[in-house]
Amino acid sequence: MSPGSPRWVLHVDLDMFLAAVEILRRPELAGKPVVVGGRGIVNERAVVSTASYEAREFGIRSGMPLRTAYKKCPDAVFLPVDAPHYLAASAEVMAAIRALEWGGVPVVLEVLGWDEAFLGAGEGHGDLGDPVEMARRVRAAVLERTRLHCSVGIGNNKLQAKIATDFGKPSQLRGGIYAITDETWYDEMGARPTRALWGVGNKIAGRLSAHGIETVTDLATSDIDALVGEFGPTMGPWFHRLGRGVDSSPVDATPWVPRAHGREETYQQDLTWEQVPDAVRELAARVVHDIDAEGRPAMRVHLKIRYRNFFTLTRSRKLKEPSNDPAVLGDVAVALLEKVEPDKPVRLLGVRLEMVPPEGGYDR
Repeated sequence: MSPGSPRWVLHVDLDMFLAAVEILRRPELAGKPVVVGGRGIVNERAVVSTASYEAREFGIRSGMPLRTAYKKCPDAVFLPVDAPHYLAASAEVMAAIRALEWGGVPVVLEVLGWDEAFLGAGEGHGDLGDPVEMARRVRAAVLERTRLHCSVGIGNNKLQAKIATDFGKPSQLRGGIYAITDETWYDEMGARPTRALWGVGNKIAGRLSAHGIETVTDLATSDIDALVGEFGPTMGPWFHRLGRGVDSSPVDATPWVPRAHGREETYQQDLTWEQVPDAVRELAARVVHDIDAEGRPAMRVHLKIRYRNFFTLTRSRKLKEPSNDPAVLGDVAVALLEKVEPDKPVRLLGVRLEMVPPEGGYDR
């Protein structure tokens, strides 16, 4: 790439991925409101994992309780989550993208999850040409191999590309390709609220608002010292860069190595406090099985409790010595119960085991 030529990053996001995969298995569901979540049983405690665009027209969104989704659209088709099938479909999508070249060399693919990834040009590439043409090639390759549709965001960095993707959704209605660049950043984003930025949720937006920062332009032109005072010396400048659309992080194909594994369970009937210790031990044993597959013992135990009224709290404890003994880790998790008030029935428990780093540490 010649000096001064633009850096391009693509963000690929599968449209309504879980629902789309299910519709491929059941073509008769095409055009119908489809909701994937839990065991697909609407009167159980579970949440929506993905809703088809037809279901979203009724106000159904990810994270919504299935019961609420059913009230909004009783005629929707509710299906259970089938993780192994989605993992296999995702692998096909990523394989289709990895087979592409850009600028005469294989692409660099940073996988973010089942249904999204960043795409960059590999070392030693030549002229990258029009990034829109590359985005078309990506969409065509995924569709040809998997029959799944995807949207592609284009940017001069990962932040811009990630945000641009949503502007092109749903791909079959909006074309599936959208670009936000250094030149168009303020035109596209300046007047939008700060929560439109990747990495800014409602809580952070509220803290920014307390400083009179409402829009992306407000954030970009804000006093960085005030941000440091509110968020600290690392996050303060980072939020300032977000407002300006700046992101220097590279597209990194290094396989992601998990730092922890966890399990959560929402119980169909609230647990009494007499039942909670056994349930915590059972969850801890399941997570030990997960960390054993990584070959790294736990060094910290985290416990999550959600009461009947949805109030949620977490507690954690660092181990004196790393362990993968289910009995030891179960005892530590149960001991964390001493740090909470046993005054309300429990609807959800979670146990997470943070593992010792791999040899050489984490690449990313």
